[in-house]
Amino acid sequence: MHFIKDEEFIRGNPPMTKEEVRILSICKMSLQENYKVLDIGAGTGSISIQCSKICSEGKVVAIEKEEEAIEVMEQNKKKFNCTNLQLIKGEALGVINNIKDVFDAIFIGGSGGNIECIISRYSSKLKENGVMVLNFITISNLYKAMEFLNKIGYKTECTQVAISKVKGKSGMIIANNPIFMLVANKR
Repeated sequence: MHFIKDEEFIRGNPPMTKEEVRILSICKMSLQENYKVLDIGAGTGSISIQCSKICSEGKVVAIEKEEEAIEVMEQNKKKFNCTNLQLIKGEALGVINNIKDVFDAIFIGGSGGNIECIISRYSSKLKENGVMVLNFITISNLYKAMEFLNKIGYKTECTQVAISKVKGKSGMIIANNPIFMLVANKR
């Protein structure tokens, strides 16, 4: 399996899940070729694009509300020839009735502050024994999501991922924001 490197993506100002976190998040979804995957708060689409390549016989649906991010995602979709990737522009809670599929895996990269409501509404779009992977940069959203998922019967596991890279001749270490990765299995 080929994982796409950060520098291969067309970039812009919208947020992108960085390479190491993207690889780990996707691995936690245990994807198979025929899986259906939903990406909520898709940003530039790095997760969606990679899932599209892995789930070559399946389908990926990406929801994003920001116009600039949609434009970048469209460019990446074309660049990587992701014919099984459907982009939906809008707020996750506003477009839920347009999504008819039931998914093997759901990735939530952004919630616009509505994490509990998004989990509640989209939980019905996840198959039994499916997995939901959620990435957070704030402890408060992580806590809300973990508490809510446990309350509605999911089995959860949380990992903090901190990536630092050495830059330049001096060997200075530059750190990315630490990410809290919440993996929730539907029972």
